Amino acid sequence: MSHRRAVLLMILVTLLWSMAGVVSRHLDGARSFEVTFWRSAFNALALAVALTALRGPGLWAGLVRAPRIVWASGLCWSVMYTAFMVALTLTTVANVLVMMALGPLMTALLARLFLAQRLPPRTWLAILLAGIGVAWMFARQAGAGVSLTGSMVAMAVPLAAAINWTLLQGAGHRDTVSSVEGDVAPDMLPAVLLGATISALATLPLAWPLQATAHDIGLLGFLGVFQLAVPCLLVVRLSRVLSGAEISLLALLELVFGVALVWLGAGETPASDTLVGGALVVAALILNEWLALRSENQSRASASSGPASAQ
Repeated sequence: MSHRRAVLLMILVTLLWSMAGVVSRHLDGARSFEVTFWRSAFNALALAVALTALRGPGLWAGLVRAPRIVWASGLCWSVMYTAFMVALTLTTVANVLVMMALGPLMTALLARLFLAQRLPPRTWLAILLAGIGVAWMFARQAGAGVSLTGSMVAMAVPLAAAINWTLLQGAGHRDTVSSVEGDVAPDMLPAVLLGATISALATLPLAWPLQATAHDIGLLGFLGVFQLAVPCLLVVRLSRVLSGAEISLLALLELVFGVALVWLGAGETPASDTLVGGALVVAALILNEWLALRSENQSRASASSGPASAQ
């Protein structure tokens, strides 16, 4: 897969992720932990069906024997699925989203520390601009008296994501298990299933008694399949092409898409501060990808002109 196609698919992933806000505005009775439970449960069911079709019955025996890195990634997925909702019960939405803006910086630092990746200056600049944009979007709403506990829980979202993207890259995984003997890269797709299952089991006691209507369950089933299962499987595949920093940076588009979808689908008009901050995020992403494309084209041009100049 080319880098350009991977970027386009990652943008689609963030668009799918961003559907949660607008869909949740149309729920009848499901709230907080119950929303998380149903969404994670349907996510786990969809992943179980999809991965069984891809891997065969051996998937389940393989989960028991899965290496620790697969279980570690599964735990990261579960934290990512649940910590956001838990944080919202303890602090403001604005504070949670500002904490999430730290994701790209955390990912870049972990990749630098554990994978010895040297990020180009353009990526550091894009991370800085995007972080400023997200902070600006919600700074006016943050206010005073923000819960320290809520902030710590919210911090778990970008931290878990940063660890997960680093694990996926460090694993050197691929989406099919090699039959060649030797040092085989672990199959990381089942980690997404593990994360969904852990999330559903952890939130079920907190969601009881269940109050969702049939209408709610239908919407949350849609989210579990198309807002979580499909994009999460895609992002595991894309981590073979995109760096962890790029994935984390592009994932910030979820905030921009989320605001736009709620605006169009639920009539929530964003404030001018939100539009200014969103413009900064989009500008940072466009700048990063444009510079990457220009660098790639220059490298190709140099490679193609090399043999000709040597003759």
